[in-house]
Amino acid sequence: MSVPDRYKTILLFGPPGVGKGTQGKILARIPGFFHSSTGDIFRNLDASSELGRIFFQYSSRGELVPDDVTMRIWNQNVFANTILGLFKPYADLLVLDGLPRSVNQAKVLYRYADVLKVVHLVCKDKESLFERMRKRAMKENRADDAKPDVIRRRFEVYENETKPVLEFYPAEDVVEVDAMNSPAEVLHDILGGLVKMQDAHFNKDEEAE
Repeated sequence: MSVPDRYKTILLFGPPGVGKGTQGKILARIPGFFHSSTGDIFRNLDASSELGRIFFQYSSRGELVPDDVTMRIWNQNVFANTILGLFKPYADLLVLDGLPRSVNQAKVLYRYADVLKVVHLVCKDKESLFERMRKRAMKENRADDAKPDVIRRRFEVYENETKPVLEFYPAEDVVEVDAMNSPAEVLHDILGGLVKMQDAHFNKDEEAE
């Protein structure tokens, strides 16, 4: 099966609990977008497997999974979805949620992904995110988000290791969206920055045919 050298990609970026997964799942329902959530990929790992044990070891402390493990699992998952025909890289824009989480991951990701736009979901009220994550942990039975000290550690890791990723990408490719608006308004703002990009990608695919 033929695949492009680098996937045309949109990043959903922001701190824990900001709504990346929610918006990614909504976008996935729109033809032409394929949502890849690193968190979902990890949580679906067999807990008794080697990779599953590695994930739990780090997530239970609110820390990042080692870069080599993260990138290997993610790349295998995206390729598998391509083989299954769920992700059509010549027609779909890849929407990444939860990756990259460090500057080193951003450098490795460059080999696989041509990042066209970074949607930075912004929330200045960290306590609101903290409460949102606690409620989500109860609703979705997420053990990694259930303990306050683990949640706060995740925010520390984001500030120290993940937030600097923004500087890896050109400022003109970063779009800031207020994540505390209603989900519909957040989606509206996201699509405002992506519609023309999707049109260009779709029309290019049509011309190729």
